[in-house]
Amino acid sequence: MTNHRDTCRLHNLAYHPPWWHSTTKMKRNKDTRTTSSSEGCRQLKTLSALLLTSSLSKPQLPFSSMHLFRSWKEKLSLLFLFIISFFPCQIWATTFKVALVGPWTCDLLYSKALPDLAARLAISRINKNPYLNRGYWYDYALVNEDCKSTRALVRFSDLEGYGAAFLGPANPGYCSSAALYTKEWDVGILSWGCLKPYMKTVDMFPTLLRPLPLSSNVLFTVLRYFRWAHVAIISEDTDLWEATGHELASSLRALGLPVNPVVTMETEKDGPRSALAKVREADRVRVIIMCMPSVLIGGQAQYQLLTTALAMRMIDRGYVFIPYDTLLYSLPYKDAFYYMLGNDTKLRRAFDGVLTITMESGERNFYEAFKDAQDRFELRSSTPTEQVSPFFGTIYNMMYYIAMAVEQTRASGVHWVTGRSLGNSEGGFEFEGFNQPLQAGRNGEGMQAGYVVLDYSGMGNSLYSTHLLHPTHTDTMTGGLRYLGRSVHFAGSTPYTDSSCWFSPYFACSGGWDSTTAFFVFVLLILFAGFGANIILRFKREGRVGFSFGGDGNGGPSKVVLTLDDLVLINTQVSKRKLNDESIVKSQMDLKTPHHSVSGRSYLASTPDSSNIAVYEGDLVWLKKCPTGSVSSVSSSTEMLFVKLRDMRHENLNLYLGLFFDSGIFGIVTEHCIRGSLEDLLANEDVRLDWMFKSSLLMDLIRGMKYLRHRNIIHGRLKSRNCVVDGRFVLKVTDYGFNEIMNTQEVDVEEEKAEDLLWTAPELLRNLNLRRKGSFPGDVYSFAIIMQEVVSRSAPFCMLDMPPKEIISKVKESPPLCRPVVSVEEAPLDIIQLMKQAWSEEPDKRPTFEEIFKQFKGNSKAKKTNIIDSMLRMLEQYSSNLEDLIRERTEELEVERQKTDNLVAQMLPKSVAQSLKLGKPVEPEHFSEVTLYFSDIVGFSTISTLSEPIEVVDLLNDLYSLFDAIIPLHDVYKVETIGDAYMVASGVPTRNGNRHAAEIANMSLDILHCIGTFKARHMPDLKIRIRIGLHSGPVVAGVVGLTMPRYCLFGDTVNTTSRMESTSSPYRVHVNQSTVNLLNSLKLGYKIDVRGLTELKGKGIETTYWLVGKDDFKKSLPVPLDLQGGTDFGITIEEIPPDRRQKFLDRQKKA
Repeated sequence: MTNHRDTCRLHNLAYHPPWWHSTTKMKRNKDTRTTSSSEGCRQLKTLSALLLTSSLSKPQLPFSSMHLFRSWKEKLSLLFLFIISFFPCQIWATTFKVALVGPWTCDLLYSKALPDLAARLAISRINKNPYLNRGYWYDYALVNEDCKSTRALVRFSDLEGYGAAFLGPANPGYCSSAALYTKEWDVGILSWGCLKPYMKTVDMFPTLLRPLPLSSNVLFTVLRYFRWAHVAIISEDTDLWEATGHELASSLRALGLPVNPVVTMETEKDGPRSALAKVREADRVRVIIMCMPSVLIGGQAQYQLLTTALAMRMIDRGYVFIPYDTLLYSLPYKDAFYYMLGNDTKLRRAFDGVLTITMESGERNFYEAFKDAQDRFELRSSTPTEQVSPFFGTIYNMMYYIAMAVEQTRASGVHWVTGRSLGNSEGGFEFEGFNQPLQAGRNGEGMQAGYVVLDYSGMGNSLYSTHLLHPTHTDTMTGGLRYLGRSVHFAGSTPYTDSSCWFSPYFACSGGWDSTTAFFVFVLLILFAGFGANIILRFKREGRVGFSFGGDGNGGPSKVVLTLDDLVLINTQVSKRKLNDESIVKSQMDLKTPHHSVSGRSYLASTPDSSNIAVYEGDLVWLKKCPTGSVSSVSSSTEMLFVKLRDMRHENLNLYLGLFFDSGIFGIVTEHCIRGSLEDLLANEDVRLDWMFKSSLLMDLIRGMKYLRHRNIIHGRLKSRNCVVDGRFVLKVTDYGFNEIMNTQEVDVEEEKAEDLLWTAPELLRNLNLRRKGSFPGDVYSFAIIMQEVVSRSAPFCMLDMPPKEIISKVKESPPLCRPVVSVEEAPLDIIQLMKQAWSEEPDKRPTFEEIFKQFKGNSKAKKTNIIDSMLRMLEQYSSNLEDLIRERTEELEVERQKTDNLVAQMLPKSVAQSLKLGKPVEPEHFSEVTLYFSDIVGFSTISTLSEPIEVVDLLNDLYSLFDAIIPLHDVYKVETIGDAYMVASGVPTRNGNRHAAEIANMSLDILHCIGTFKARHMPDLKIRIRIGLHSGPVVAGVVGLTMPRYCLFGDTVNTTSRMESTSSPYRVHVNQSTVNLLNSLKLGYKIDVRGLTELKGKGIETTYWLVGKDDFKKSLPVPLDLQGGTDFGITIEEIPPDRRQKFLDRQKKA
């Protein structure tokens, strides 16, 4: 076991002593290889024996006593070497090196995991752990796995001696072969890519240990919970993920699941569509496992797959997509936000069909743990946490697990931990992972971790957990998922559930029965059918229907009387938009689950007194309430009548679901149509109704009433309020048989208001008892009034301009005949004639609904009625206008967003601005060494005295605009300006090594060059002079304040720089010793003169310097005043312009 060096595939970035040393080499099969450990042992033993023999047998020459002492000392040393040469060779190698093998450069998931940093962090903490550093000093080597499976296996065969254990490979295509190699080498192999479920139960792989729970076991447990046996697998078109898909399919098939098809998604434009088309053709497949990097960490292949599935309507039709890669790491979900979900509408809608299974997080998610390591300077990386793959944490956990297993094996009495001893490690220990607690299973089960099922509600930018899988339940044999109180929200229908035999090791599922079994099953069904028919007939004779009268049953379709235990009333104060948006309502309440659980109860709960909308068995329903306080119980005759009404099924009937009786309230539960009543639709001016639309609605009404007449059901209350419209603009008749239920229940109906009687036939208005029963001709009259509403799109009798009470009186006491007036231009003439026949005064002259149906259908224009074509024509025009409007508004929004981003970027560092935009707190950050720049204007107080305020503002604006134009040329950051003071920093917020001193020095020289030619607009003859101070040292940077937040620097370095500036001279760059040391170390030719001893307030007397130039700086610099024999203090009276000099003298006299 020796150290090979192959730069094409080995990146040994460790900083510890190498695991093995050997220099003797030999030729074998034209490959240069180092000798084995046993050969090195033999050579060392032979060498020590020869040295000892030669030392004892060579002739002795005369020598002094000191010489004699040295000779015996050397012989004792050789004797000690000779004795330890008989010890096992492994005792000498105290460094245990782990070879980390993976596709670190050719796959997004692994390249963004920063494997070198993860391994280095783990090794650093391991070697600092007093429990783990008692036996070995741990080290690592990073080995890059080839992207092609064939070449990767060939290269792995050359890795003998790279480490005492291998962590990897990631490619399942050759993982088994790699395990055989390590068996031959007798070194441990811990691979998350070995997906065969029974590799540890055979003796073929004695050196294998699983560093993660087997992903196929976790998937099997989740699929078993939801009873989804038929699954498909779609893989990205790379060797790594294609092999993963096929090995995963084989593993799941070995566990008993019928996995088919297994598709590779081609990279062409139509690749996702063709792959999904193959899945859609498969029988009963509604679950798709995606073997590719997750879209949440930047996987573009998964993005294309999901958005294509959305376009193919697979999301809406109940397909569930499960990402595979999240099984390998802990995807952050606690206080973690994925803003691509909120910013991308397509992805947000598509991700509604994704069910994510990932490792459970502890008290912190991965991003928080990574940031903590950065803040403690354990990670020397400024990479934002959101750009790091969470597989970073998995690498850390696996490295730590290896060290724990090695130490446990070593402590059990093994002198050197071999592959077989590591593979047979006892386990049972616990340890703290990167961001979650972990444990090791016993009997070679490997590392165990908990898993959670994450779902997305279709809104927002975060995921939530629905189920938990305990670490000890990842073996498919014991336990299962535990419900966490919030249900899975499915975008479409719930996927098919399969027979439990697919998940049982004791039963086999088959495609059919043999003839004998089929015969016995047939006979059994005949017996049960006869027995059931007999029971039903007996119940009917006894006046009972079903098995749960009075609400005593267990629910289900046979339950007639419902209570508050069956319904969840929804607060009607919620906006109408939310109630009508079916997707929002269902996402808030998590309605579609295998158990119909409603998690939104506390959010939308209400009472029957204040709400008519409820949730029943996962669907929205409408509660039609009767007069309160008039019902004490529900009679059996009422139940029998309701069952008759409930059993009626027609496309244009609003289905009855049950009677409601609870808390003294009696009512009828019906389906809820989200578009409201026909009256609401006609009153909605935003909905355009042409004749095709109107005729389609009327035809739906005619079909529904014709069906009721065929079933001999009198409606008796037909009006536009009792006609509801569903989401597909299909009209449905409701409240049919309501009068008969009231009569059977003997409910006292209150006197109806005049406006509620506008649809009532004249003969019914004259006879109250007949009105309570209703009649078929009366329903025809009511239909005619509804026709008037639809044709003229107005309220009944609105054109008569009379109050409802007067209209009812005239209709009741005809002649003269009082009917609505409809223009012939609003509908075909024969339709208007049909309407007038239907509201005839004599009931016998009114046509039946069968006749109305024939006449309406025979109408020449009605034949061509197609509501879909009509809606499509309207939508085409509307969508074209809407697209232009959206495009225009989007462009305007994008321009404004860019303006806002640019403005914020000018005020704050980009990283800080991004954190504030995301609503995250900006923690103070320590910078060990930066260089600061301070400058101010000499004599600024005098200039302000001689100038108007607006002139001072113009002066500072012109000067600092000049400085601001110089800043982008250097790696510096403008901190702030206060009055005439100008502050710049380098090395913060972006670290740049030790270049910060040079960047500030170069900028200072450029500013001095420009200030020499600068002129103030209001005093062009006055020379504007500045003085500059520089200093280098540590600072702490952070954002201060909530209103108008500012990025500020704190520390003694800021104070010292200010003192350097205040003690500087005009046209001078005053430099401290720390900055001079940095500039000299860079050896860039900076010209620095010693100023001498300078007293700095609060710092004492120090030696300071002038920065006067640079070898390659050819621009002219203004001559300092001290070199001209002038003064360093302010502006002299001679320099003040004559037109302002008197003003200055007058102010001096007043002072």
